[in-house]
Formats: sequence, C-alpha cells, structure tokens
Amino acid sequence: MTSDIGKQPAKAAGTYRIGGDLPVDRLGYGAMQLTGPGVWGDPKDPAEAVRVLRRAYELGVTFIDTADSYGPFVSELLIREALHPYADDLVIATKAGLTRGGPGDWRPLGRPEYLRQQCELSLRHLGLDCIPLYQLHRIDQQVPLADQLGELALLKQEGKIRHIGLSEVTVAQIEAAQAITPIASVQNLYNLADRGAEDVLDHCARNDLAFIPWFPIATGNLARPGGPLDAIATEHGATPAQLALAWLLRRSPVMLPIPGTSSVAHLEENVAAAEVQLTDDEFEALTKAA
Repeated sequence: MTSDIGKQPAKAAGTYRIGGDLPVDRLGYGAMQLTGPGVWGDPKDPAEAVRVLRRAYELGVTFIDTADSYGPFVSELLIREALHPYADDLVIATKAGLTRGGPGDWRPLGRPEYLRQQCELSLRHLGLDCIPLYQLHRIDQQVPLADQLGELALLKQEGKIRHIGLSEVTVAQIEAAQAITPIASVQNLYNLADRGAEDVLDHCARNDLAFIPWFPIATGNLARPGGPLDAIATEHGATPAQLALAWLLRRSPVMLPIPGTSSVAHLEENVAAAEVQLTDDEFEALTKAA
C-alpha cells in the first residue's frame, strides 16, 4: 500500500472515466442523507454535514452525487458551502426530474421547461458553470422521452452540462435514450442482496457506461451471525457493510458505488472498504450466497 492510498483510502478503488473523459475514483459519496428526515429540509447538524463533505475529499473521494430534490436543494447548497471553489479533480453529479410535495414525497416531472429551470438552479446553487454529470432522476411517463432528453441535449450543446445520465431505467429505456443523445451513466438500485438490475449492469459493462448503484450497502440477512458476510468480515477484520462495498467494486469495473452518511465516523468506515481485497473464492461465495 502506498502512502497516498494510506492517507486517501478511496484511491485503492481505482478510477473510471465517465463518458470516456471524466476520471473519478470509483468509490464515491452520495449526498442524499445530508438533509433532514424524509430527505426534506435542513440537517439537524449542518456543521457536521460540511465536515462530512470535506472529509470525503480528504479521504480521496472525487465523485459526489446529489440531486436538486434532496432538501430540495439543501444538499447542493451544503456541497457548495463545504467544497467551493472545487478542486480540479472533484466531479459533482446532480439530477432533476423528481419534484417534492413534502417529506418522503417524490413525483416525476419531466417537462422540458421544468428540467431547464432545475438545471439553471443547480448551476447557481452548486456554483458551477457546467455540471459534469446531469442525470434524469426519473423518466416521466406523461412526457415523451424525446422531449425530456432533447432538452438535456440542448443544455449540453449550450455548455451547461458535460455528460447526461439516467436513473432507475431498463435496458430498453437506455437503448431508446441512446438513440436520442449519448448517455454516460445509469443509476439504479443495486446491492449484494438486491440484484434486480443485473441485466442493466451487464448492459452498462458491455457498453462502457458508468453504473452508479444507489442503496449500495444493503446486506439483507447475509450479515446475520454465522452468515457468509459475517464469516468473511471476521477474516478481513472488516464490517459486513465494508464487504458489501468491496463486493460491488469487484463486481464490475464500471461500478461507482456512492454510499451516503451524515457522520464523519461512518464515512471513514465506508471509504475504508476500498482497501478490502476479496479473494476469488470469497467473491464467489458472496455472489452465490445472495
């Protein structure tokens, strides 16, 4: 282990180039939990939220994922407060396409004028001239896909977006989107215990699209005492959550896990997962166990 990795454990995860030209360290940070209950309003401890973001970068995290709907805008504003002006190697990804009616209330909204408004607001709130990765948070079934992605393509042409991503989509939807505009990433629910998006991940791997699994450290009953995660974790001196992240990083080179937390201690535990190296047998055992 080099001294750089020792000080910045996220570097041990290796790098990936989003869209072929945007390098990030593969273990990122998801900023949804920096808000209040129900992903609504301000956090209980805003100062701790700022510390978490700054510590993430200190640990080598160069990919931070957020959304305009987290708060709304609370997460984006905290990122700006903590990290602006941004380091050259720090990539901020955000999303639009879900509107909020209150705590825990999420509603797709993909009208072109709304997506443009939200992009402009995210640029302002984050303090950016161009958003490195802008993701359609959900496809709005009430609006033609060509209208939704067409607007994002226009924003890209105007230099306000560098790359376009999708969230919670099927392989067929990815292919339909690619026919409209280049897609650089896909963000779907995926973890060791829930692999419903396996076909989407495989499609992303074949086509060199970043796959950003949300809810990445869920382990289900695999972490039960005496279970497969528990036994391997004991051998590595790691936690089951760290093993779940290590499994994701090993699963595919296009995988960019974004574990989120609102505490520095938990952040440090998550990032340390990048240094956990599973053997072939351990990886296969965890894969089969789930």
